[in-house]
Order: sequence, then structure tokens, then C-alpha cells
Amino acid sequence: MPASAAQDPHQAIGRNPDRLTLDERRALIGKYVALEIYTPETLPFRRIEAIGNSTDECIRMLKERGLNPGIFEYSRLAPPY
Repeated sequence: MPASAAQDPHQAIGRNPDRLTLDERRALIGKYVALEIYTPETLPFRRIEAIGNSTDECIRMLKERGLNPGIFEYSRLAPPY
């Protein structure tokens, strides 16, 4: 059985937050995620590019992946309902 974001939060990387299962979403409540900011010049996919317990963790993860943290928004995942 493949790992899910409920078991390993890093499995949420590359996924749309709206496509997480209820169990995954519940397991990730309170985590911060980084999503690329929309601009008229770019039409980014709405997908999680970093996840962590703080925005600092997200920024560190983005830098490790060679991504510019300045083009991302950071938000805390709320309960699914």
C-alpha cells in the first residue's frame, strides 16, 4: 500500500490541497504549506510545493529544492470542514 500524506506529510508535495483525502487533511491540520503565488504572467498549478510546522521550514524546503521562496504564499492548513 503506498504511503499517504496522513502517514508522511511529504507525500503531499506536488498535490493540490483540495485533492487531499479527509484523513490526510485531518492529519495535516496546523501544518504550513507553500503554494506558488498567482500573477497574470504566470498561471501556476495550485499544488503544495513545501510543507512544515512553520513558514521557516517551508522556506528551507523550497531552497533545498532550488525554488525561490519569494514567489510563494504560505498558509496554515485548517480542518476540512
